[in-house]
Amino acid sequence: MAIQQGNSTWRKSTHSLAHGDCVEVASPLHLTIAIRDSKDVQRPGLSVVPGAWSAFVTTVTADATDL
Repeated sequence: MAIQQGNSTWRKSTHSLAHGDCVEVASPLHLTIAIRDSKDVQRPGLSVVPGAWSAFVTTVTADATDL
């Protein structure tokens, strides 16, 4: 999922289930990717650098057939 840096709009995967069981991502600050639970958006989320997010997405995508 490509994230536009500096955009605070939360995005959910198009592969999300209809009842929202997934994470949402945004990039409210340049060089920061924010991640939160879509079921409980009031809880604190995580912030990672773009390289860590890219590595995570690459790993999950490569291992998707093993899920």
